[in-house]
Amino acid sequence: MVITALLGAAGLTAWFTSRGGQTKTDASPAAPGASSPAPTAPKPSVGTGSVPAPPKLTDPLAYAKAAAVMLWSYDTRTTSHDQHLAGMNAWMTRETKYTDWTAISGQVPDPVLWSRMADNAQYATAAVGETHFPSAFKQALAENPSAITEAYIYAVTVTGKQTIAWKGGGGGAEDRAVTLAVQCRPSSDCALVSLAPSVAP
Repeated sequence: MVITALLGAAGLTAWFTSRGGQTKTDASPAAPGASSPAPTAPKPSVGTGSVPAPPKLTDPLAYAKAAAVMLWSYDTRTTSHDQHLAGMNAWMTRETKYTDWTAISGQVPDPVLWSRMADNAQYATAAVGETHFPSAFKQALAENPSAITEAYIYAVTVTGKQTIAWKGGGGGAEDRAVTLAVQCRPSSDCALVSLAPSVAP
């Protein structure tokens, strides 16, 4: 609700209010709809496995690009379900007023499905093709430039490709797109806030 109120002022209400819909960023395209949100963040003591640490960036476009690669990549061969969640959580803003962990963690398959993916040594890599601020976001900022100064949360749409492989030589690839909410306060590193239930052009 906080995210809705905040981003509504910037013209993004329609993208961040529908929490029930699936986005195009499911971590395991082999099993659509099988992911389930994690109600709480994992304990950091479990480690992060193959999930990279968040980069030290102050540019929302660059951070969103890195975050999309992180969201579309996984490696069940070396990383447990809890480790993957812990790694993702490190990318989130620590401002609890704005963070939407449920939306981000909901992109990860549940522990049972993750285990089945691990049995098949499934992993995914990703590459980003393009990032941009959605047109509605740019228009809202032009109409009210001071609106961003409350929380410095930017909407960024990222497109790219995810490549999946598993044991026995299986694999495939598909195009991906997502609109992320990224917080980049002045003189601070960016952090991930949420993702929209649909992609904003």
